[in-house]
Amino acid sequence: MRLALREARERADFTQLQVAEAMEWSLSKVIRIENGDVSISPNDLRPLLAHLGIRDRTVIASMLADTRIARTRQRQAWYQTTEFRDQLTDSMRKLIEYEGEADEIRSYSIYYIPGPLQTTAYATALMTRYEDELSEDQRRRRIEARMLRREALLARARGGVQFLLMLDESVLRRTIGGSRVFADQLRDLMQHAEEGTIRIRMVPFSLDAPVTNNASFDLLALSEGEVLYRETGLSDEMIEDREVTAKHRARYDKVWEDVADERDTIEFIQRQIVILEDGTSDRPPGDNR
Repeated sequence: MRLALREARERADFTQLQVAEAMEWSLSKVIRIENGDVSISPNDLRPLLAHLGIRDRTVIASMLADTRIARTRQRQAWYQTTEFRDQLTDSMRKLIEYEGEADEIRSYSIYYIPGPLQTTAYATALMTRYEDELSEDQRRRRIEARMLRREALLARARGGVQFLLMLDESVLRRTIGGSRVFADQLRDLMQHAEEGTIRIRMVPFSLDAPVTNNASFDLLALSEGEVLYRETGLSDEMIEDREVTAKHRARYDKVWEDVADERDTIEFIQRQIVILEDGTSDRPPGDNR
């Protein structure tokens, strides 16, 4: 919805300030609507569409229906509740919302298995890295959030939403949580790939591709266009600029065709599991060193 409104405003050649003045709204209200920080009410949407020159009754009816659904979802969404809202960045909450609407999801990671595909043990191991920055309750909430994202996104992928996952080779070698935890994580990943829930390809060390210069990112294809979520070690951001998303999509698709295919990637994962299991066969239960 917010992308459609922003594009309609741009087609009408209005600035956000001009819309705010015409609608007798504050500029911050227009910005928050277009940023997705708040949902627009049907009573606000009707005059806004008229001001933007949208007259098609079918389009108007569809957008009104969408905004009613969006407002209901936003009130009911788990990530908007008090216990989670303060633990998630604004960009992450927008990403989760988009994950519930996307038709296709392309994910690229350079360091670890993406959140929606992490097992609880793997996610817990990752969170231990932030013991000095986050309280135990904060870490627990973030792990819960990842598991809720996992449940929702895998359900959508099983229902037909295409989920493409491209991982740097280092991700499949880095034994986060120890050998047993990481072997279980790889088995879980391989199972989803073999079931067809996700498609996974590895970017080998030997491939010098443009996408390898990027930070980890997710590209989500929506009915209104594509959005980009990009994450570094210190910050994250949601990008809706069409030129930026198009460049990332072009790089992603090019490298996807050049890297190891799904079969080769699964075979690599299988070999990694064997190596990990051989390394833990003589260790006592619970020893994940």
